[in-house]
Amino acid sequence: MTLTAPAELVDQLVLANRILYDQGVVDGLGHASVRHPSEPGVFLLSCNRAPALVRRRDITCYDLDGNTVSDQPERPYLERFIQAEIYRARPDVVAVVHSHSPSVIPFAITRHALKPVFHMSGFLGAGSAHFEIREAGGNTDMLIRSTYLGAALARSLGDHNCVLMRGHGSTVVGTSLAQAVYRAIYAEVNAKLQLAAQGLGPIEFLNEQEAQLSSDMNDGQMPRSWNLWVRRLGDVDLDR
Repeated sequence: MTLTAPAELVDQLVLANRILYDQGVVDGLGHASVRHPSEPGVFLLSCNRAPALVRRRDITCYDLDGNTVSDQPERPYLERFIQAEIYRARPDVVAVVHSHSPSVIPFAITRHALKPVFHMSGFLGAGSAHFEIREAGGNTDMLIRSTYLGAALARSLGDHNCVLMRGHGSTVVGTSLAQAVYRAIYAEVNAKLQLAAQGLGPIEFLNEQEAQLSSDMNDGQMPRSWNLWVRRLGDVDLDR
């Protein structure tokens, strides 16, 4: 089976990768993906390319076992199993972003959950989940390079929107590509603010209802942020 994806969705995924780099969430590593709109068991992800350099021809279709199902000679990301197993476990998830954004790392290595400190991070209302790779695979290189480890990560994510990965980074999910990009960006922003506030005294986090109301409000404003992030990229050629 050889699959292709709608051109507009391919363009959005190329832009998502470049936005995440421009916003400082990813560097040469990290990746974003989106579920195929008509093939629920297939998702779109770049081949092994730095996010800021992803082009239209790099976008590849994969099945939920991490196998390439489109015409792509380039090698895949080692950690495509993060994406595949979350899509398998969470039918509600449409997009996934995995990153190593620096302010999130301290929370991942201390088992302190990210919690919403302001309205822009209401999606963290349930707090972040935590993944300990030693419990799943013993001593590793910290990468999710198999279906087994991907499934373990998906179980740790559960029904949360964000999972922190000790010694590694984080993964966020969304019901749209724009939402997943937004959540990856604001997980990093929230982490910076939460770290800063901890030195001042006890933090008054958003409560559950405040977080949900804020999250719903932000979802309605998503195009405004997305359009700004695209504009910041300037006049980009998505084929280069």
